[in-house]
Amino acid sequence: MTTTHTLALPGVDLVYDVRGDGPVLVMIGQPMTAEGFGALAAHFEDWTVVTYDPRGLGRSVRKDGRHDHTPQHQAADLHLLIEALGRGPVDMFASSGGAVTALELVTTHPDDVRTLVAHEPPLNSVLPDAEAADRGRAAFNEAYETKGFGSGMASFIAMTSWQGEFTDEYFAQPAPDPAAFGMPAEDDGNRDDPLLSKKSWAITDYRPDVALLRAAPTRIVIAVGEESGNTYTARTARATAALLGQEATVFPSHHGGFLGGEFGYAGKPKEFAAKLREVLAH
Repeated sequence: MTTTHTLALPGVDLVYDVRGDGPVLVMIGQPMTAEGFGALAAHFEDWTVVTYDPRGLGRSVRKDGRHDHTPQHQAADLHLLIEALGRGPVDMFASSGGAVTALELVTTHPDDVRTLVAHEPPLNSVLPDAEAADRGRAAFNEAYETKGFGSGMASFIAMTSWQGEFTDEYFAQPAPDPAAFGMPAEDDGNRDDPLLSKKSWAITDYRPDVALLRAAPTRIVIAVGEESGNTYTARTARATAALLGQEATVFPSHHGGFLGGEFGYAGKPKEFAAKLREVLAH
């Protein structure tokens, strides 16, 4: 059974869900909201699984007049959520932008999290080709701003599926056709997408404080998908792991390996859950 709660915080009404009974496992993403963890949570019935919609996304309505998404705001919200649960320190699985938020949480509130599994955090700063990664991000944002969602998302997919560093060959490619990715070619006029606009650039601009992360009592596991190859977030995961003096732990499937088929980007949630259980048990 899942219960839904609202935590009134400065600037936001934070909505979160609690299911199951057992040790607490918080699952977070960004810009993905709580609904993306349904398939994975189903394999943790003997845990108390907590999911939430980050500030300004999904059901968590902002009241502060801001529209940006920063790791600092989100980590502060998570700290207060963990406090409200009263069950800390918790274990945490964090995906993509949520993994960046989780690194900030461990930096600022190191006693909140016992084990953090940070899956493919998108951190431009850790890459040897960081400037080129910034350029690639600017390119998909420009496609979005000038032509709308379909063009922006096609450009985003092209960037995140590229194998290896962002070279002159990458930037010489013609603009991808949205139809090739099943995206609409028409422009609906919306420019509020948290992934394609500049609203979440603070996530990919984030620079982890390696000294504080290494000093934290939290056990940090940086994870990478076995099918991710040498794509952007696989490279950022391995580079982040190296900064922390470890090798990235390989998980089944791809960047969304925990997802069920309902999102059109199905991973292997059963196998992913088994690996996550194995890592948390250590």
